[in-house]
Amino acid sequence: MSDLQFTDLGLSPALLQAIEQLGYEKPAPIQAEAIPLVLAGHSMIGQSQTGSGKTAAFAIPAVEMSDAEPMEVQVLIICPTRELATQVAGECYKLTAFKREIHSIPIYGGQSYDRQIRALRRGTQIVIGTPGRLIDHLKRGTLKLDHVKLVVLDEADEMLDMGFRDDIDLLLKATPPERQLVCFSATMARPIMELIQGHANDLKKVRIEHKQLTVPTTEQSAYEVRGRGKQEALSRLIDLHDFKLAVIFANTQRVVDELADELVARGYSADRIHGGMNQAQRERVMNQFRRGGLEFLVATDVAARGIDVDNIDAVFNYELPWDEEDYVHRIGRTGRAGRSGQAISLVGGREIYKLQSIERYTRVKIQRRRVPSLEEVEEKRTNDFFERIRTALQEGGWEGEGHLVDRLLEQGFASTDIASALIQELRKAIAPPASPGGGQESDGRDFDPRERGHDRSRGGEHFHPRGPRRFDRGSGGKAKFKPWKKNKRP
Repeated sequence: MSDLQFTDLGLSPALLQAIEQLGYEKPAPIQAEAIPLVLAGHSMIGQSQTGSGKTAAFAIPAVEMSDAEPMEVQVLIICPTRELATQVAGECYKLTAFKREIHSIPIYGGQSYDRQIRALRRGTQIVIGTPGRLIDHLKRGTLKLDHVKLVVLDEADEMLDMGFRDDIDLLLKATPPERQLVCFSATMARPIMELIQGHANDLKKVRIEHKQLTVPTTEQSAYEVRGRGKQEALSRLIDLHDFKLAVIFANTQRVVDELADELVARGYSADRIHGGMNQAQRERVMNQFRRGGLEFLVATDVAARGIDVDNIDAVFNYELPWDEEDYVHRIGRTGRAGRSGQAISLVGGREIYKLQSIERYTRVKIQRRRVPSLEEVEEKRTNDFFERIRTALQEGGWEGEGHLVDRLLEQGFASTDIASALIQELRKAIAPPASPGGGQESDGRDFDPRERGHDRSRGGEHFHPRGPRRFDRGSGGKAKFKPWKKNKRP
């Protein structure tokens, strides 16, 4: 199956052209198994890990099976969240690049009813939506499912966990009994099987077997942190590894808000996404993150379902999830498309038992490590700085600055003194010194909550042992990013 190409799947030339334009070289294992079954008319249930290509595995046959006439809903794709619905809708739109007679629209809460009703009245073959809003349109009579021939349940385990069982039943009963039912998820529990088997005949099963449920290119580690030391531990690990793009997971909206505010106060480019934000706010934050305008996204599990960014360096579990399956979903956000990634868990108190449970579930031994000390972080930064200078010397291109050095030499300064002074000034510019008390010795596990690593007493600037990153609220200039003020969040 590894040598199978998209041209071997019986797809139309127009769809093959769109697939080539998207840069897909060959089908992922779940795609190679599922697409022929769906196109052959079978109902099926597919299980494959997060980031394995499940979206294209059902979006490709959804587009292929849609006919230009009648201009009625022929494919219904049900997703647990707005973010995931818009992600799937975007994939369907790209796949119809050369089949413009096929239309798809997302239907989800937080968007204007009038806009959605107008789109449905104009006609569309593919509808992608969340259960609640789909039910609303069904009851209003603005969504007709009489011509549906394919229903897709994406991330069905999440929809059941969120209490959508009755809504899914109602939607499935509103479709013709002869329609196909296709379900995809990273995990398959017994309630999922019961739901699917109750609405589908001749059910085919596709399971992409892995020795482990987690992404093999993701390095997993855990750091035991005592007391209130998680924020400091998180900062040290970020600085040590110099992550450029990472997602940080917490279990509640309150912790997400508090942590995002703390990261911004420490000088990081960070924002949050959770279910307590309206759709416009969530889309704004996600667009910033996708464009690289944010380095760190703090998120709850449900809100993060729509994150579709391939170059995420690391995933942090600031709090371990309550469910082992959520751990699989979380760390699947990094290590995608053959890239390496890191999954780092901060474990405190009784969370150690959760960690052991996750290890049993994933059948992976998660490495225990010690939180680095401030001295280790500073040493790493110094070594990185040394490598930058050494590389610059090897690559050249600095010869135009020689006249400054010549002037200093003429005034009697030694060459080593000139170089040392230049390095000192450069380090001041890119990494201000730590505030007093920031270099206290620590075992990396039990932190003094006062050890913040920044000083608010200098004109509003944020100081930290690592120095400012791409975000700096220095005096006299506008900040590139402003955190929500407490008690004034929209």
